[in-house]
Amino acid sequence: MSALIETRALTRRDERRQVALLQPTDFTLNSTDRVSITGSSGSGKSVFLRALALLDAPSAGQILWNGQPIANAEIPHYRSHISYLSQRPALLEGTVEDNLRFPFSLKTLRKRSFDLQAVTTLLGHAGKTPDFLQKNAGDLSGGESQVVSLIRTLQLNPEVLLLDEPTAALDPTSSRDVEALIDAWFAGDNSRAFIWVSHDLDQAQRMSAIHLHMSAGVLSGAAQS
Repeated sequence: MSALIETRALTRRDERRQVALLQPTDFTLNSTDRVSITGSSGSGKSVFLRALALLDAPSAGQILWNGQPIANAEIPHYRSHISYLSQRPALLEGTVEDNLRFPFSLKTLRKRSFDLQAVTTLLGHAGKTPDFLQKNAGDLSGGESQVVSLIRTLQLNPEVLLLDEPTAALDPTSSRDVEALIDAWFAGDNSRAFIWVSHDLDQAQRMSAIHLHMSAGVLSGAAQS
C-alpha cells in the first residue's frame, strides 16, 4: 500500500473576510482507500476537496503526490490522474459520444484515443445501452448528465477520484447508477482510491471504509470498517 496523496498542514483562508476555511490539515490517501467525508454545509468539505484537486491554491501547507511536491508545470499531468467530479456536471453541446470523445482533443491527452468498447462497458455498469451514446446532451436528465460526466472521467483511468457530492441532486435510482460506476472502477485496479464528500450518512457508510468528519474546517475521526 503506497501513499498517493499527502497533505502537510494544508490550509485555506478567505483573505478578504479573514476567515479560516480549512484549518491546518495533515492527511494521507493510500492506494485502495475508500474515504468518505461528512459534515454540515459550510464545514469545509468542498474547500478541502478543491484544494486537493489544485482547483483552489492553498493559503499554506503542502500537497505531495507519490511523495513529491507538485511543480506548476506538472499540474495538468496531476489533474489527468487525480480527477475531481462536482455536483453539477458541465456538458458540451452535441451527443453523449461527442462529450466522451472531447477529452482526447486536449493537448495533454492527444496521445490517447477514444475506446468505444471500454465506454460501452462503463455504460453497462450504469444500466445504459450503447444507443445512449447518440442521445443529445441537452436532453439528458440530471442523473444521466452525471453518468456521462463520470464516464468521461473514468475512461481516462484516473488513480484517484475526488467526488464532491456527485449524487446530491439525483434521485435514488440515478444515485445507485453513479455508485455502481464508482464500485466497478474501484474494483478494476488495486492501486486506485477515492474520497467521497457526501451529506448522506447511509451512502457514506455504504461506499467507504474510512469515515471522516469535517467541522469548522477541522478534519477528524478516522474509523476503519
